[in-house]
Amino acid sequence: QVQLVESGGGSVQPGGSLRLFCAVSGVTVESSHIGWFRQAPGKDHEAVACIGPGAGWAGYAESVKDRFAIRRDDAENTVFLQMNNLEPEDTAVYYCARTTSRGDRCFLVKADNDPWGQGTQVTVSP
Repeated sequence: QVQLVESGGGSVQPGGSLRLFCAVSGVTVESSHIGWFRQAPGKDHEAVACIGPGAGWAGYAESVKDRFAIRRDDAENTVFLQMNNLEPEDTAVYYCARTTSRGDRCFLVKADNDPWGQGTQVTVSP
């Protein structure tokens, strides 16, 4: 059974940084397409970033490009999301999930085969 468990959220001031962790079991991150998504109160889920297998091609939403970085730790079977220069608009519950793909390229679309996990809360406020 595939499981993805999020952690690392918290509260920070605008301009601060956080690192989120997605611990994966049941598949290897090295051979999977994994993405981060978020859901702000009253809004739909929004794709943030994804990373593919092998060389780790990555894709980002325009709203987080140049501020967020997605990385894999194959030894720990974990995917990280480094978030810098956080803004109040980044406040949301963050989730990781497998994404759709074509070859080694991931798409910013959640795959249908996994349910949403519990997520991890990120709050950015003065």
